[in-house]
Amino acid sequence: MIKLDQFLKFSGITSTGGQAKWMIVDGEVKVNGVVETRRGRKLVDDDQVTVAGQTLNVGEILSESH
Repeated sequence: MIKLDQFLKFSGITSTGGQAKWMIVDGEVKVNGVVETRRGRKLVDDDQVTVAGQTLNVGEILSESH
Protein backbone atom coordinates (compact mmCIF):
# COMPACT_ATOMS: atom_id res chain seq x y z
CA MET A 1 0.00 0.00 0.00
CA ILE A 2 0.98 3.61 -0.60
CA LYS A 3 -0.73 6.87 0.32
CA LEU A 4 -2.21 8.95 -2.47
CA ASP A 5 0.07 11.95 -1.94
CA GLN A 6 3.13 9.68 -1.84
CA PHE A 7 1.98 7.95 -5.03
CA LEU A 8 1.69 11.25 -6.93
CA LYS A 9 5.23 12.13 -5.94
CA PHE A 10 6.58 8.61 -6.56
CA SER A 11 5.02 8.42 -10.02
CA GLY A 12 6.48 11.78 -11.06
CA ILE A 13 3.15 13.60 -11.35
CA THR A 14 4.42 16.10 -8.78
CA SER A 15 7.91 16.88 -7.60
CA THR A 16 6.98 17.75 -4.03
CA GLY A 17 4.56 16.59 -1.37
CA GLY A 18 3.17 20.12 -1.16
CA GLN A 19 2.18 20.09 -4.83
CA ALA A 20 0.52 16.71 -4.35
CA LYS A 21 -1.40 18.00 -1.34
CA TRP A 22 -2.84 20.96 -3.23
CA MET A 23 -3.77 18.90 -6.29
CA ILE A 24 -5.69 16.52 -4.03
CA VAL A 25 -7.33 19.22 -1.89
CA ASP A 26 -8.35 21.12 -5.04
CA GLY A 27 -10.20 18.04 -6.36
CA GLU A 28 -7.85 17.46 -9.31
CA VAL A 29 -7.28 13.77 -8.52
CA LYS A 30 -9.62 10.83 -8.98
CA VAL A 31 -9.22 7.34 -7.57
CA ASN A 32 -11.17 4.70 -9.49
CA GLY A 33 -13.18 7.45 -11.22
CA VAL A 34 -14.20 9.28 -8.03
CA VAL A 35 -12.71 12.61 -6.88
CA GLU A 36 -10.56 11.96 -3.83
CA THR A 37 -9.69 14.79 -1.44
CA ARG A 38 -7.97 12.72 1.25
CA ARG A 39 -4.24 12.80 0.68
CA GLY A 40 -3.74 9.94 3.12
CA ARG A 41 -6.03 7.63 1.14
CA LYS A 42 -4.32 4.25 0.99
CA LEU A 43 -4.00 2.81 -2.49
CA VAL A 44 -3.75 -0.86 -3.45
CA ASP A 45 -2.44 -2.46 -6.64
CA ASP A 46 -5.87 -2.57 -8.33
CA ASP A 47 -6.56 1.17 -7.90
CA GLN A 48 -6.40 3.61 -10.79
CA VAL A 49 -5.44 7.24 -10.24
CA THR A 50 -6.49 9.87 -12.78
CA VAL A 51 -4.91 13.31 -12.80
CA ALA A 52 -4.54 15.87 -15.60
CA GLY A 53 -6.31 13.52 -18.03
CA GLN A 54 -3.81 10.74 -17.40
CA THR A 55 -4.80 7.46 -15.73
CA LEU A 56 -2.17 5.48 -13.85
CA ASN A 57 -2.52 1.91 -12.60
CA VAL A 58 -1.05 1.80 -9.10
CA GLY A 59 0.19 -1.79 -9.38
CA GLU A 60 1.99 -1.15 -12.67
CA ILE A 61 3.74 1.98 -11.40
CA LEU A 62 4.87 0.34 -8.18
CA SER A 63 6.12 -2.78 -9.96
CA GLU A 64 8.19 -0.68 -12.40
CA SER A 65 10.35 0.51 -9.51
CA HIS A 66 11.64 -3.01 -8.81
